[in-house]
Amino acid sequence: MDTKNLEKKMETISPFELKNQLIDMADESLKKTARTMLNAGRGNPNWIATTPREAFFLLGQFGLEECRRVMNLPEGIAGIPQKEGIASRFEAFLKKNNAAHGAKLLEQTYNYLLMQHAADPDSLVHEWAEAVIGDQYPVPDRILHFTEILVQDYLSQEMCDNRPPRGTFDLFATEGGTAAMCYLFDSLQENFLLDKGDGIALMVPAFTPYIEIPQLSRYQFNMIELHADRMTDDGFHLWQYNDKDIDRLKDPAIKALFVTNPSNPPSYALSPETMARIVDIVKNDNPNLMVITDDVYGTFSPHFRSFMAELPHNTLCVYSFSKYFGATGWRDAVIALHEDNIYDKQIARLPEDKRNALNRRYSSLTLHPEKMKFIDRMVADSRQVALNHTAGLSLPQQMQMSLFASFALLDKENKYKLKMMEIIEKRLHALWDNTGFTLIKDPLRVGYYTEIDMLVWAKKFYGDDFVEYLKRTYSPLNVVFRLAKETSLVLLNGGGFDGPEWSIRASLANLNEKDYVVIGQGIKRILDEYAKAWKKTTEK
Repeated sequence: MDTKNLEKKMETISPFELKNQLIDMADESLKKTARTMLNAGRGNPNWIATTPREAFFLLGQFGLEECRRVMNLPEGIAGIPQKEGIASRFEAFLKKNNAAHGAKLLEQTYNYLLMQHAADPDSLVHEWAEAVIGDQYPVPDRILHFTEILVQDYLSQEMCDNRPPRGTFDLFATEGGTAAMCYLFDSLQENFLLDKGDGIALMVPAFTPYIEIPQLSRYQFNMIELHADRMTDDGFHLWQYNDKDIDRLKDPAIKALFVTNPSNPPSYALSPETMARIVDIVKNDNPNLMVITDDVYGTFSPHFRSFMAELPHNTLCVYSFSKYFGATGWRDAVIALHEDNIYDKQIARLPEDKRNALNRRYSSLTLHPEKMKFIDRMVADSRQVALNHTAGLSLPQQMQMSLFASFALLDKENKYKLKMMEIIEKRLHALWDNTGFTLIKDPLRVGYYTEIDMLVWAKKFYGDDFVEYLKRTYSPLNVVFRLAKETSLVLLNGGGFDGPEWSIRASLANLNEKDYVVIGQGIKRILDEYAKAWKKTTEK
């Protein structure tokens, strides 16, 4: 199949599947030219947070000591941690290992929970020892007690800018944000909060599973898209939303709003004006609107405010630790839901036949299934209800999550956050400065990804006739195919995220600064070559 036909066929493929095709092409280029393959198509960061990992591994040594204290057989068999007196032994361990990497964070986290939350020392350290060893099923299955406390404080700091709403958020620890998404869609439908044909709204561009999942035969939601298509007067993308589009949420037929904030791509936080407009719509026009917000990139935005802070009673928040801490392999995420929420209230108002059906579904778990919180129903649904007794995120994962959270909480000067933002900003400028394009200043830009609309720059440099020539002559995928084949650069097509058809998406997280120089130069060269070919046709 020739390249042009292949590009046309691949326009309908998910960009993450397209990536595999592009990598194959880039690999072929690699064989021919011995270039280094640069894959900026995926958001897996090339950094890790070291301190919380050091603390985790040091805690592991303590956990093993506690196990061997109970039983220690030469065949490599030990007991399990015992609660009585474990806090004093932990304090002695920290004193003995005070110079070890991670010891300071363990000590500070221990003292934080004792001083800020009046934690019982033995209960705390026993939970930690069992968590790091992983010798038990998760109890409570939704999230461990002290993990929930730390992560609640972390979300109050990072998602609510230290100004959380009144009340408490219940948390469900999940196997990464992807599992959280699956559980949310399933439980919303299982509990009759969303049925086939129901109206939902999706703010786009968006992470592609949010586009693809609602279309599956199991769900078949009636999805409308709200497009971030606002432009400046001189034709630059703002990656924000028009009030007219946002006002479509006033329609009560739209039962849920799905948003990735900051966006993926193009990595911009929602403007305060749009947030305020949505809050007003919920309060005055559509009070039962369910807001499902994926805020994984919020930690890269200073003073970030999630919908969980602005609309706590309506919002289900998904937050993953994967990007900020370089921990995609840990699969650490949470779903947060306020204790007073519309989900529980809407379930209680369901018709009798549906309430009876739900009571039967959860009757094996409690004598009063009608009183089960929606977030606990999600836990049960995640294990087909019957396996609820083995539900929950593994204990070592929850322990590492706890230390990620405490690391950020105890970083009072935000040194880690500021350095993260600096790394991304340098990579962003390395790419854009070498395209020859203009990157306008915008305080709402996060920059974890960048989305470049080639037609904007085609028009800026060469005019409308050139834009029409490109659309007439090439597939929108031609740019990413050429980058992969000619330069071993793997980027994704922005159209696959329901962004502008001729846009390309690059992750600023997984390559080094010099690599983004190469990417910028490659994009510029391709546009220049398009222009050269176009000028030849005009000369004829």
